[in-house]
Amino acid sequence: MKPGIFLTSTSLLDDTFFEKSVIFITEYNDKGAMGFVINKRFPRRLNELEEFKKGIPFPLYHGGPVDQEHLYFVHRRADLIPGGTPVADGIHLGGDFREALKYINTGILDKKDIKIFIGYCGWDDRELDEEIAEGSWQVREEGTLF
Repeated sequence: MKPGIFLTSTSLLDDTFFEKSVIFITEYNDKGAMGFVINKRFPRRLNELEEFKKGIPFPLYHGGPVDQEHLYFVHRRADLIPGGTPVADGIHLGGDFREALKYINTGILDKKDIKIFIGYCGWDDRELDEEIAEGSWQVREEGTLF
């Protein structure tokens, strides 16, 4: 498996956080895997969070059950947002969030360029492979991130 793939939950994960989830994998190595649920909107927008209340309304997503106190983002504008880590096909994980916010609030970046998550999904080494083998996830090489 490699970063940049998509996972779709199966019925084995119904009645869990991951029911009907699509996950974009951003890291996969010998330490484990990291990804974000990309199809579940968070009930509040970015400007409804206290520290971003002066910004524009921008959608947030439930990224996963791990570390829900922090924001994470993926984007396809490395030309505007420095410091991101390449994932696949021009998609980057993270980078300078202040720059990203500046471009969001001025309308230069929109939801077709960047996706912001609260929390993430994480797996220890081989844990995700075991979940795929047991049938909890279907692997898809193609998917729509933005």
